[in-house]
Amino acid sequence: MGQGAETLLMRKTLGAVQTLELPKPYALARFQEHQHARPARALLNAAYAHGGGTVMTFDRWWPDLTRDEEYDPDLLFVVEETNTSHMVGFAQCWTSGFVKDIAVDGAHRRKGVAASLMSQIFATFKARGLRSVSLKVQADNRSGALQLYHAVGMEIA
Repeated sequence: MGQGAETLLMRKTLGAVQTLELPKPYALARFQEHQHARPARALLNAAYAHGGGTVMTFDRWWPDLTRDEEYDPDLLFVVEETNTSHMVGFAQCWTSGFVKDIAVDGAHRRKGVAASLMSQIFATFKARGLRSVSLKVQADNRSGALQLYHAVGMEIA
């Protein structure tokens, strides 16, 4: 997170969860390390290049991620463009119900990808028996993240 920026903790209580379908031409793909790990970090770095998150090398990120006690590969969410298999969205979540990182390629934003991805995250954690999902976001995030999180029912904790 950027220096001096206020960080907000946001939370959504998981009552009835409705999964939003991804718009065409997008689909969820099961995370495959050999296929998705490097493009995921590249997507996060591109999304965070102007603030909102941490830019780091793959060689630093991947070992730290996979050694974390809350790591679960089933909580790495991938959205691909169906006709190219190009990754356009990615989210990394912790087993505690925390969304650590989420990014959508700039060319594919404001098309419903992030909202659908968040709804999938909510449904996954609901199915695991969690009561809420939380995340942190910079108050001055210019990507539209704060508006997205409010739109999907998250509130400042």
